[in-house]
Amino acid sequence: MNTTSNQPLKTLVLGSTGKTGSRVATRLIALNWPVRLGSRNADIPFNWYDETTWDAALHGMEAIYISFVPDLCVPGSVEKVGKLARKAVEKGIRKMVMLSGRGEPEALECEQQVMHSGVAEWTIVRASWFCQNFSEGNFLDNILAGHLALPAGDMAEPFVDADDIADVAVAAFTQQGHAGKVYEVTGLRALTFQQAVDEIAKATGRSIRFETISLDAYTDLLRSYQVPEEYVGLLRYLFGEVFDGRNAHPQDGVERALGRKPTDFSDYVQKTVKSGAWNTELASR
Repeated sequence: MNTTSNQPLKTLVLGSTGKTGSRVATRLIALNWPVRLGSRNADIPFNWYDETTWDAALHGMEAIYISFVPDLCVPGSVEKVGKLARKAVEKGIRKMVMLSGRGEPEALECEQQVMHSGVAEWTIVRASWFCQNFSEGNFLDNILAGHLALPAGDMAEPFVDADDIADVAVAAFTQQGHAGKVYEVTGLRALTFQQAVDEIAKATGRSIRFETISLDAYTDLLRSYQVPEEYVGLLRYLFGEVFDGRNAHPQDGVERALGRKPTDFSDYVQKTVKSGAWNTELASR
């Protein structure tokens, strides 16, 4: 395992209100690392889609955590990530840690933009689907309602805990030995959505049903909930193309970066049960 030896760098954490960015920021702040939160509503706002916000957010920073919203596979991501990475180097950024996605050709192109930006040190954290989608993201309302319908079938995914992602990113910032590394981070084992939902149902003592539906039916369902079209298109792409088995095998990125095994999905479930995120009474207040 690497040992902490780097001097604290002034670090801009993009996506600081998101699943990984919030965790990265919290951990760095706890280590007395100088952190600037990067979000639309931050004191010094950052908006991927408003380039006039970039200079002020980057000013005086030495490192950056790059998390692109909504996903690296959306049109225009490669251009924006490349432009930001080059501007960051011009503004004095010496270290970049980038959150990437497994199995997405566009994400690989974005990684190349960071690698060839001229930055002194870069680290890529290439993640599988987050466990936290069931407790903080797209699927939470469905879990609370007791019915999750997706065009997923029997395809398996080694869901990764966002806490593990944050731990790897923070290690890359605060320890030596991570520069120039690509860490493909996953959970210990691959589960189908049916298996994942069954584990959550058992741990919560609730009846939660998983249903496989067609991609078109899922699209209609999203639109009935008035989900913005950009997210409808994103989810159609993820389930219709990326979720084809290419990412079914667990990888060793967490262990390579941290010297420990990744969090198992069952441990994530128990942790979330204790947090109360799936308590329907608390959620309805």
